[in-house]
This record gives sequence, C-alpha cells and structure tokens, in this order.
Amino acid sequence: FPQCDNAKGLKAFYDAIKYGPNHLMVFGGVCATVTSIIAESLKGWNLVQLSFAATTPELADKKKYPYFFRTVPSDNAVNPAILKLLKHYQWKRVGTLTQDVQRFSEVRNDLTGVLYGEDIEISDTESFSNDPCTSVKKLKGNDVRIILGQFDEEMAVKVFCCAYDEEMYGSKYQWIIPGWYENLWWESWINSSQCLSKNLLAAMEGYIGVDFEPLSSKMIKTISGRTPQQYEKEYNAKRGDGQSSKFHGYAYDGIWVIAKTLQRAMKYLNATNKHQKIEDFNYTNHKLGKIFLDAMNETNFFGVTGQVVFRNGERMGTIKFTQFQERKEVKVGEYNAVADELEIINNSIRFQGLEPPKDKTIIQEELRKISLPLYSILSALTILGMIMASAFLFFNIKNRNQKLIKMSSPYMNNLIILGGMLSYASIFLFGLDGSFVSEKTFETLCTVRTWILTVGYTTAFGAMFAKTWRVHAIFKNVKMKKKIIKDQKLLVIVGGMLLIDLCILICWQVVDPLRRTVEKYNMEPDPAGRDISIRPILEHCENTHMTIWLGIVYAYKGLLMLFGCFLAWETRNVSIPALNDSKYIGMSVYNVGIMCIIGAAVSFLTRDQPNVQFCIVALVIIFCSTITLCLVFVPKLITLRTNPDAATQNRRFQFTQNQKKEDSKTSTSVTSVNQASTSRLEGLQSENHRLRMKITELDKDLEEVTMQLQDTPEKTTYIKQNHYQDLNDILSIRNFTDSKDGEKAILKNHLDQNPPAQWGSSDPSRTSKDPIEDINSPEHIQRRLSLQLPILHHAYLPSIGGVDASCASPCVSPSASPRHRHVPPSFRVMVSGL
Repeated sequence: FPQCDNAKGLKAFYDAIKYGPNHLMVFGGVCATVTSIIAESLKGWNLVQLSFAATTPELADKKKYPYFFRTVPSDNAVNPAILKLLKHYQWKRVGTLTQDVQRFSEVRNDLTGVLYGEDIEISDTESFSNDPCTSVKKLKGNDVRIILGQFDEEMAVKVFCCAYDEEMYGSKYQWIIPGWYENLWWESWINSSQCLSKNLLAAMEGYIGVDFEPLSSKMIKTISGRTPQQYEKEYNAKRGDGQSSKFHGYAYDGIWVIAKTLQRAMKYLNATNKHQKIEDFNYTNHKLGKIFLDAMNETNFFGVTGQVVFRNGERMGTIKFTQFQERKEVKVGEYNAVADELEIINNSIRFQGLEPPKDKTIIQEELRKISLPLYSILSALTILGMIMASAFLFFNIKNRNQKLIKMSSPYMNNLIILGGMLSYASIFLFGLDGSFVSEKTFETLCTVRTWILTVGYTTAFGAMFAKTWRVHAIFKNVKMKKKIIKDQKLLVIVGGMLLIDLCILICWQVVDPLRRTVEKYNMEPDPAGRDISIRPILEHCENTHMTIWLGIVYAYKGLLMLFGCFLAWETRNVSIPALNDSKYIGMSVYNVGIMCIIGAAVSFLTRDQPNVQFCIVALVIIFCSTITLCLVFVPKLITLRTNPDAATQNRRFQFTQNQKKEDSKTSTSVTSVNQASTSRLEGLQSENHRLRMKITELDKDLEEVTMQLQDTPEKTTYIKQNHYQDLNDILSIRNFTDSKDGEKAILKNHLDQNPPAQWGSSDPSRTSKDPIEDINSPEHIQRRLSLQLPILHHAYLPSIGGVDASCASPCVSPSASPRHRHVPPSFRVMVSGL
C-alpha cells in the first residue's frame, strides 16, 4: 500500500477486487492504519488476509478482524515474555512509562491485563507526550525500580536523559523497553537532547530490549529443507547491497503458510466434495472462504522464524531479549510462546550490581539497641556504686552504738542507703532492650524499672528529709514544750511518702499501663553498600496519657525536694553536726535537681539515640546516688576516724552583735524546762538578753576572784586536783538524744554532792584567819563553784542541752560588794536539747 496512505491503499484494494482476477487470499499489509482498514472489510468478500509486518495490537481483535492473520507476532506478544522475565527474577512490583501514542497505549493496556492476577503489582502508571522528566520523577518518588517503557527512539533519548538527571540508573534500577529500535538508534537523536553522550550512555547501560526474533537461532531444518542459518546466508547472498528488513523471514514463512493452507483446503475438498475445486472460489462463496479460514488456523510447521502456529489468528512466535552492554546490544535470552518457556543464555546478562536489582527499596528494620560495651561499662560503674553503698551500710550498722552515728538516726541512714541501692539497680533495667529480652519481657521491664526508681528516690530523700524535719520540729519549737520524736515516727513519715508513691503507681498501672511502642525513623542507606535501606526502629515505654502521669510524678517529687530545701534552710543555724545535715541535704538537693533537669532535657532531645540516652540517664542516676550517699556518710566517717567526740562536744557561744540580732528573731534552743518554772517560761525569750548581760557581770566578778587566786599557786593546785573531775563531768555531756536522762542524773548527783553555799554563810572556825587563807578555804571554793555553775550552764550547755541544772545565784552577804546585793535571789532553769 503506497506511502501508508489510507485512501490510496483502500482504492488499490477495490481496484484489485473489481478489475483483477479472483483472488484466493490477500498477502501483505505493512502499514498498520491501511492494514486495519482493509482487514475490517475482508469479511464482505470472504477473503483471508495474511500479513508479515503489521504488528499493531489493534489487529488482534478477532471480532473486528475475523479473517486477518499474521506471521509476525504483534506488539502485544512481548507481554507474556515480559511476564516470564519478571517471574524469573522475582520482580513483583513494576511501573510503566508510556508515550501517548495509540500503539504504545494498547501494549500498555494489554500488559496490565497480563500482569493482573499474576501477583505482580503495577505500582505506578505514567504517560507523557513530549517531556518525560516529570513522569520519570514521579516514578522515582513512588520508589519504582523496574520500569517497563513503551516509546519510540526519539522519546527514548529524552527518557534516559531524564533518568540520568534523576539518578534512576545503575545497580538499583532496571529499564525494559522495546527492542525493535534501529541499530545505534541513539546517535540519530542525541543532538535533540540536552544531555551529553556519555551521560546518555551511562543511563542506557544495562537496559533490556524485548522484540520478536527475526530468525530462529535453532539449527533445525525448516519446512523448506533449509536451516534458518542456511536461509539467512542465501538471503544475504541474493540481497546483495540492498537494505535488509527484519520482516523477510516472516514474509518467507508467510508464503509457506499460504501454500500449506491451500494444500489443506484442496485435500479437504477432495475428501468431501469431488466436484468442487479451489478455482471455483469467488467473493460470494462463503463456504470456500470458511474452508480457507479453517485451514489457515490449522497451520503448524517449523519455519525460519521458528514454530509457525496461530492462536486466534495471532502468531505464537519467539521473543528475544537483548541487553545494552558497552554501547551495543547483546542477545541474552529468548522466550518461546508455543512452549511458554524462557531461556536465559548463561552468564550473558549483566547487572550493574552484584545481583539483580530489587523491585523496590528493601526496607530492613533495624533495632537501635544499646551497645553492649557501653552497657558493660555503665553496669560496672553501677556495681562499684552498690559496693560503696554496701560499705556505708556496713559502717552504719557496725557503729550504730557510737554516739555520732546513734545521734544521726541509724535506721534513717539505712533507708537512705536502701534508696540509693534501688536507684542503682534501676540502671540495669534501663539498659535492657529488645536485643536482650523479648517484647513481652521488655513491656514488663517498663513498669518494673519505673517502680524501682520512684520508690528508691522517695526512700532515700524521704528518710533524709524526715531526719531534718525532726531537727526542725525540736529546735524551732516556739512554745518550748518538751518534745521526744523517736525513729518510729520518722519511719511512719517515710512510709506515708512511699504510700503516696504506691497510690500514684498503682493508679498508673491500672488506668493507663505502660506499653511497648515502636518508633520508626527515616530510611538510611546500608553501610555495607547492599541494595537495601535501613529503617531504624526504637523501642519506647509509653502510654496514652504519658505527659499527665509524668507531670503528676514530677510534681510530687518536686514538692518533696522543695520541702527538703525548706527544712534544710530552717535548720541551717543548728550547730550540732551529728544532728543537723541541712548543709549536706541542701548540697544533695541542689546537685540532684540540676542533674535531673539537665538529664531529663538531654534525654528527651536524644530519644532517637538510645546509646546517648542510656548513657545520660545512667550517669545522672549514678552521680545523684553517689553524691547523696557520700555527702551523708563521708563526713561522719571522717569525723568518727579523726575525732569521735567532735560532733557532740559543747561549744561556748561567742556573743556578738550579729548573734544578738539573730537571737531577737529566733527562739532559743531550749526544748524543755523544769515543771516548777512553767509559768515563767513564756517570758524567758524576752529576758534572755538581760540574763546574758548579768552573766557578763558575773564573768567580771569571776575574773577578779581569779586574780586573787593567782597570788596563792599552791591553793590553785589543790583546787585543780579536787574539782577538775567535777568540772569535766559537767563539760563532757554529749549525747542529748538517747541518754539525756542519764546526763541529767550525773549533773544532779554532782549538785547533791556539792551543794552551793550561800553568800551570807560562813564557818566560825575561819573567821579569825588571814583573809587570803579565808578566800582559798573549801567554803569559798564551794561558793565560787556555785557562782561558776550558772555561768557554765548559760554559756555552754544551751548549745547541746540535756542537763537539769540548779543554778543558785549568789545571795547577799554582809561582806559582799554592793553590786552583788542587787542580783535576784535565784534563777533556776533547765536547758535541754532533743
């Protein structure tokens, strides 16, 4: 049909029918448009048409073209071959890229039907008219790795240029395109593209072309008695320098198809009706036309293009696979449609990677787990901390009867150590993730480690704050009533704090328990260079209302720390180190608070890095627990080793203006008074300053007497020998918490054995002696002691308390100085500590 013109082709066909002899068949038809018009009208003339070059899929419609046959496979014939190739390499996810031309669209539509139901997903279908770059970019965005293309040579150059720009080539991608392009087809269109030749060739490297096989590769004799190789040699010899067509083998086999069809028709006519011959055929002879149609459908022989057989008028031919390797196409396999077999030539196909590309990005989920060396190092530090806590526990139990330890409440100290050890133990649980335990066990650990850390914190700081509260309750007792706070009451306080913790934790567990959740992160390339992507996942312990529950716990712990800070500040001036840990509690609260705030913030920011997060959490717990235990126990250990009595010895107050100002704001350290003076205790604080002034005057009198004693050194020796032990008994009072009653008894016995003498009394036997001897007599010494006792009680004992002292003030004597006569007759107070 000249120039593939529909009008001229149709006119030529009508002229042949009208003016030519009766034609038994129509052989030919190369242009798809002209062929389709002729084939559709053949039924009216009962003519069978056989084409050797029309490959358009449209002609496969047997309802529209019932008398049309072709020896060349249609463009759709490659689809079963592509299906076989996809299955061979286990590619189950593909995408299509189609030029907006009917020929290619029909192939794409048929391919969709072939793949449907074969467990192969077409994840994206893209088409384009002139610029394929947008479609190529969409394919990449949808993670399409296997691309099935249908476009001509001109568009193919543009497609591969876009693929190069989008990096859709190489070991991760496989392009499958038509294989009927001319040899060196890209050279004709490279100038029309905007990419360099080397870039185009780099993107084209490894693509697979699919097309029908022009000649069979099997060395088998055909129906003509020649092998395909012999036929090709003879054809090339007769062709000479003329242009070769890839359809010549199908044309050759087509002649044999017509010959074999007429032969079968003749045999059929001879066997059924001896009076009718094929020469009797005319365009209105429907019966003979049907005989020719059936005879052609029965065609089955081996020709130069392979096995020639029709199925619904379509040639079941051989499809070849070629691959672009180093600027040339190399045959790598073929598909036999008759046997439905795919044959890949050994080691001929080359992929850019070590293995065929994956049909999609293989996502391998990888648990971000805690490094075993890091876990081992932090566990070792935790064990050292627990050993240190055990050493403190041993020290506390061993020395529990020592006054220094006994005064600091050994039971509360044990609770502080227990809380520290629980906090240490939680580190082991925080380091266990999915790499060590199962999912169910991990979910259980979420709850257990929260409980252990919470209870450990409350136990340690609750005991510390309870001790401080006792000091505050006693020394800040404004009404100055006698108070005895035993350890049992402190244990009840700590138990109450723990009960609040348990209520919160039980409600948390019942209402909204912690669950194992998995957080997925963005994909990362495989460090080993494999064609896979790593999607990191991370396990978390979370629940629906995580923020609310954490807020409740943090609020409670924060209030507990604020309460501890308040107590530490209120008791900062209590000058008995064995009782008052306010300084160390303040330091502990400061360090723990700062570290917890920093640790919580950094831990939240690094929640996607489990190693960093675990390291921070573990170090914060280790630091807080260690610093708290050391601040509580190291000073006691040092004091007990260097000076066991330093913490409980009495210290004389230095009365300065600052202390006087402080005394006007705070109550004295007196906690109990003698029952006989109860009515006067309310005004004791206002009289304190006046009494101290009188004590200062008495000190001056004592200095005068001391100056007189310096004139008689032998008497001074006598005084030291007889009364040193008595004074030491008074000054050695230390333990005012547990043995205050015994200490009161010591002082009482001392006063009973040495009753204070009255200023006005004198021994008659001494009246006639020398005045100096009179001063150094035992009676005068007793008087001086009775004068010193109130001074000692008021100047030293208020710092520690614990003694019920009867302080007899000097009475007026006839020989006393005039200023002594104005002193009130007596001041009887009892100064006590805890």
